Amino acid sequence: MASRYWVASFPVQNFASSLWSRLQESISKHSFDTSLYRFNIPNLRVGTLDSLLALSDDLYKSNAFVEGVSHKIRRQIEELERVSGVVSSSLTVDGVPVDSYLTRFVWDEAKYPTMSPLKEIVDAIHVQVSRIEDDLKVRVAEYNNVRSQLNAINRKQGGSLAVRDLSNLVKPQDIVTSEHLETLLAIVPKYSERDWLSSYETLATYVVPRSSKKLYEDNEYALHTVTLFRRDADNFRNKARERGFQIREFEHNPETQDNRKQELEKLMQDQETLRSSLLQWCYASYGEVFSSWMHFCAVRLFAESILRYGLPPSFLSVVLSPSVKSEKKVRSILEELCDSRNSTFWKYEEEGGMAGLGGDADAHPYVCFTINLV
Repeated sequence: MASRYWVASFPVQNFASSLWSRLQESISKHSFDTSLYRFNIPNLRVGTLDSLLALSDDLYKSNAFVEGVSHKIRRQIEELERVSGVVSSSLTVDGVPVDSYLTRFVWDEAKYPTMSPLKEIVDAIHVQVSRIEDDLKVRVAEYNNVRSQLNAINRKQGGSLAVRDLSNLVKPQDIVTSEHLETLLAIVPKYSERDWLSSYETLATYVVPRSSKKLYEDNEYALHTVTLFRRDADNFRNKARERGFQIREFEHNPETQDNRKQELEKLMQDQETLRSSLLQWCYASYGEVFSSWMHFCAVRLFAESILRYGLPPSFLSVVLSPSVKSEKKVRSILEELCDSRNSTFWKYEEEGGMAGLGGDADAHPYVCFTINLV
């Protein structure tokens, strides 16, 4: 599937069919690797010249907005498919691949009546795409909120001993709790373990000799227990902190551990549900936005063709996909289809830095703009 297309129109002097045949023949002869299709635009309501000029000023910005939302949803789909391990699927519009929808475009009269003013059609497209973008923001925020909660829990479970949850590392038999005795958990830098073992018994008066036991270690720290008289615990904490040992607060509570486990399982389930729901919504919404975008492109091509070639509407509109190496040759073929004086005029203006209608950076003797699918 090509990812970059040109949508263009050319003034018709006699018959559109003759111009189409000339274009087909030229492309086939000089740039056979360029796909070429008719871009069928219905007879839209022109309105006044002033309204058309005013609309043209907004078309470029509006197109950037609609195109941006389309790409935003596509990127979201790609991220969700990657995270889910889903094989990337071909995006569709009403069951039709997006490239086929573009190259075989058919105007949706029921959704956008051709008798409606062009500004009304453009505004309707803008409103619909804005609504989808707002909905996307809400759904993504909800999904990311659950992901953030899960990431926070995973950091606690998989981080260093200085921050991680210790409940799955400490067993009930590791803790001594009585009326007078208490077991503390010390996080000892690995380079200070020898210092800990030689000094912990002297950090406070009432420490149980040889009570320290290593429970776990990671790349930076080791987790040690120490048992002492409860009344001396605060003094031990202060002395340990001075020596660079961190005393972690810990209370072994089976009920709390069960609650954390249930919370984790619920968050994982919620994340999977939201991810699947968001992915399906993105598939459907991408089709809606892409369809709206192609209708917008049709309006844009129609309006700019009227302003370029005049009334009554008489132009041939096409969509083509030249390869990068063929672009220069295809440009020359397209220019040959235009009146030679018109072509000379536009070449001269282009050299002077003239911008095309609707804010395009490139100016040609024909109307043309690019559609990037990705």
